[in-house]
Amino acid sequence: MPRVWSTPIFPPERVTIVGVLNATPDSFSDGGRIVRREANVDLEAALEAAAALLAGGAHALDVGGESTRPGARVVPAEVEAARVVPVIQALAKRFDVPISVDTRKAAVARAALEAGAGAVNDVSGLCFDPSLAEVAAELGAAMILGHLRGTPETMQDAVRFADVVREVGDELAGSVARARAAGIPEARLAVDPGLGFGKDLHETLELLANLDRLRSRLGLPVMVGPSRKSFLGRITGDPVEARDLATVAACAVAAFVGADAVRVHDAAAATRAVAVGRALREAKQAREARAQRAEGERSKRDNGPESAEGAP
Repeated sequence: MPRVWSTPIFPPERVTIVGVLNATPDSFSDGGRIVRREANVDLEAALEAAAALLAGGAHALDVGGESTRPGARVVPAEVEAARVVPVIQALAKRFDVPISVDTRKAAVARAALEAGAGAVNDVSGLCFDPSLAEVAAELGAAMILGHLRGTPETMQDAVRFADVVREVGDELAGSVARARAAGIPEARLAVDPGLGFGKDLHETLELLANLDRLRSRLGLPVMVGPSRKSFLGRITGDPVEARDLATVAACAVAAFVGADAVRVHDAAAATRAVAVGRALREAKQAREARAQRAEGERSKRDNGPESAEGAP
């Protein structure tokens, strides 16, 4: 049965580190580490990778069996389940840690939740398989609702946004409404704006820089996944295997602008990055609070019964 995640899904007192475990042969960064060929799962490699993520500070693990890199084709549900289920079972047996399954398919979600996952991370935001919401609700799972127009195979073909922050917010609001209608309580929901998923460089950067607007608009925790993505390579010129430093910078910025969780391949580096970003955010908020208090006190002095204007 699902291992229940915390309520809310990402506790407000920290930035949650979600460690990535790709049980795929073809993911853009670490494909082939856990699964070789179609569904030949190396459980020892999976447990070793998970132990490293947890030792680095990961609070949760996200297991995926279908690559969502640009151009990736849909994997049959039975193949995807054959990849993720044994990994989730092994993780649930070995570690006391929340586990999510990264899938767009209801059948895979059900198998993964019954194997021990407690949340579903759907990059399509219930657009690929709307029945996934009913499965999550039935099994008491949390959901992370991502933003993606089209599918990974087609998402970069026609990137068109007039106002990416507003439009992604509108479309995520629709995903949230579908999840709520299926019976998933708000405390078990979070959103992910889908950095780089069907967005160009400028649009991805605009989303990352305005996470606080999305968070305020939707009233839900926000997770982002900048880890090793191509938008970082376009900025720095680094190949995928050399993007960890750029990922650290993106995670620090994400924490500063209000991210509640980051999904990463290197938990140790991300843990330090979000600690710095969150400390800066708290310093900024403390200054703003002091300024508001000072303004309130000035207003009271200027408009109180002792003021000259109000005196008899």
